[in-house]
Amino acid sequence: MGDRRYRRRQTSWYPSVIISAGILFIVFAVVRIHFASESISGRPSIRSGLFSGNRCPTTPPSPPLRLVHTNGTFSWGDVAPKHPVSNYTKLPTEKPLELSTIQHRFRRLSAKARAKRNLRRDAVKATFVKCWRSYKKYAWGHDELSPISGEYKDTYGGWGATLVDNLDTLLIMDLHEEFEYAVEAAANVSFAPEAFVGLEVNIFETIIRYLGGLLSAYDLAGCGDQRLLAKAVEVADMAYAAFDTENRMPLGRWRIHDFAQDLHQASRFGSLAEMASFSLEFSRLSMLTGDMKYFDAAERVTKVLAEQQNSTLLPGMFPENADLQTPDLTTGTVFTLGANADSAFEYFAKMYQLLGGRGPMYRKLYEYSMDVAIDKLIFKPRTHDGADILIAGDWHAPYNGFGLAHLEPRGQHLTSFAAGMLMLGGRLFDNQTHVDVGRKLADGCAWVYQHMPSGIMAETWSMTPCPSKNGTCTYDPLKAVFTSFRDTRYLLRPEAIEAIFYAYRITGDERYQDIAWTMFNNINNKTSTELANAELQDVTKEQPDQVDNMQSFWMAETLKYFYLMFSEPDFISLDEWVFNTEAHPLRVPQSWRKKVSQIVEIDVDLDL
Repeated sequence: MGDRRYRRRQTSWYPSVIISAGILFIVFAVVRIHFASESISGRPSIRSGLFSGNRCPTTPPSPPLRLVHTNGTFSWGDVAPKHPVSNYTKLPTEKPLELSTIQHRFRRLSAKARAKRNLRRDAVKATFVKCWRSYKKYAWGHDELSPISGEYKDTYGGWGATLVDNLDTLLIMDLHEEFEYAVEAAANVSFAPEAFVGLEVNIFETIIRYLGGLLSAYDLAGCGDQRLLAKAVEVADMAYAAFDTENRMPLGRWRIHDFAQDLHQASRFGSLAEMASFSLEFSRLSMLTGDMKYFDAAERVTKVLAEQQNSTLLPGMFPENADLQTPDLTTGTVFTLGANADSAFEYFAKMYQLLGGRGPMYRKLYEYSMDVAIDKLIFKPRTHDGADILIAGDWHAPYNGFGLAHLEPRGQHLTSFAAGMLMLGGRLFDNQTHVDVGRKLADGCAWVYQHMPSGIMAETWSMTPCPSKNGTCTYDPLKAVFTSFRDTRYLLRPEAIEAIFYAYRITGDERYQDIAWTMFNNINNKTSTELANAELQDVTKEQPDQVDNMQSFWMAETLKYFYLMFSEPDFISLDEWVFNTEAHPLRVPQSWRKKVSQIVEIDVDLDL
């Protein structure tokens, strides 16, 4: 595992896959009449602009930038805090470390192999374009398109979640004119209290989708479009108001209309993810603007985690829920890498990378928590084929003498992300064990997809664990591999292809290309509607019923990871960009690594 060897593997192409690929190719050929060649005279293509003409600051601006909001008279930045901070923690100023290389050094494919890979990439792009055009036609400016009925939904404030969440996807897929059109619309979105649709602002979703989307688009476009940065500051200042509490812990669900009426709100119980999943976005914004209040907000929460890491009921790990009023993480009994916790752990290693190794607190948080997770949460399941795979489950700890500590062998689609987290962290910190465990988790994702009747992973399921993660264990043919299903839906989630993407970029194993292609075809065939793609009700059936929902992450994450999977591997390199939990790549600001080509000039004709 993880030995970076270039492996050959030939897989069968079933007739349905060939037919599907043919249909997608035809669709792509049609839609590219409008979308394919969008570079405007005198303007370089977006793809080349990602790596040249970069105007992003290498050090935070001093004095801080003062950005003018693009619409309206209300400014969140002018709101006086009730609990002001007297002294902000600043970004580190010492010389960055030279970090270990993360990505595999790939061999250059032959022209034939590249052409085949490009056809796969173009099929993904065709699916995105179909969804984007339907969103523009039926739900423009709203949060989500209903992919069957053609209606729209406003589930995240009515600020155009799909619009903002996909600004960077448009850039990555080189849809230049569509990007310009979308930026113009995003610049006119108002985040003032009176523009909000709903009762509470979900701060977590607002930061990862809206702020992450705007920052990524700004970074990818070379930091030249101040409309994007100004709008990012507007979103961040609105979200920052949710940190205006006595202990500076965030309000995960924040009543914006109560704020407008000056009504008191206090920190409540919240999930770990809501508490600690904004450090990347806030830190990158401080780097770009020079305003340290955002980084300070992230550091205050992270220091609470660091102080209590050894005092939880599973020392090293943090429970899925926290008492934000105290704050206290020492009484929670459920520990997971899945729902309610995932992205908090994800950001530890990524923050270390973003800060250029100048965040030892983040390294300790990552290494300690993941060593414990590997020991307690991750298990090898019993399978009929003796597959050498791993799955991430949940750990239950006793409290005040009640209950027994035990593993719950429950898999989640959400925990698939942990494969990429461990492989990235393993490369970053030269820990081969983490790389190997991450790779086996990625293989576990692929195995579960392969063995579902629909070819798609369910939301949650259970399996029987082996006594040990190493070696083999006896399989009982009278028992089902999947012992139960708690949630059989597929919500168009990205975590599995995210795992395969990281596995490919970090190990260089070409078999992940075929795994990803099979996954894409299974998902697209089952979810495709006349307008876009829909969620599935029960993937334990060969032909699941569709559900009239399509969250913004389908296009912003799932299709983006598929597209990058079939792009040149040095495009959006993991050594130069760090992805937030909504798959928005943020630029690592300094070039402190030795510049190492990630493409080895050897032509090989691989069987794709």
